[in-house]
Amino acid sequence: MNKLITICTLLLFSFIYSSKTYGQELELKYEFLCDITATLDNPIDVGQTPYGQRVIYPVNGGSFEGPKIKGKVLANGGDWLLRLDSTTSKLDVRAVLETEDGELIYTYYEGFIHENSDGSYYFRTNPVFQTSSKKYKWLNHTIAVGVGKIIDGGVTYKIYVIK
Repeated sequence: MNKLITICTLLLFSFIYSSKTYGQELELKYEFLCDITATLDNPIDVGQTPYGQRVIYPVNGGSFEGPKIKGKVLANGGDWLLRLDSTTSKLDVRAVLETEDGELIYTYYEGFIHENSDGSYYFRTNPVFQTSSKKYKWLNHTIAVGVGKIIDGGVTYKIYVIK
């Protein structure tokens, strides 16, 4: 019996750590999901809190479009941004998307905007999606990354699905 357990353990170990399996586990693939643009109302500056300066940016609309999904950003979300210091802000965003075929998708994400010394900035997010839609249920178990940009009156993102 012990010999059988040892053989099974060795087979499992060799499968888990084989070069083919190992290489596949570390390869990161992605594909474009959509562009999202959100327009923002005037910020609400809550002020300095024990965690940083809290500024809320209400979302008043927008749109999104990609190869598999298209629609509008509803005017009911916002970003509960926390300014950590003079160069770094932590994002805390919630929004509802409505597809062109009337399906609703709740999204929330955190992320960072960090101003670099050369004036450029690092703006990354990690959107998570929740929907009851049968058509878009694949979003419920999708890992995504957003690359953001500040625009006049709002923000825009390129969202990528991690495969």
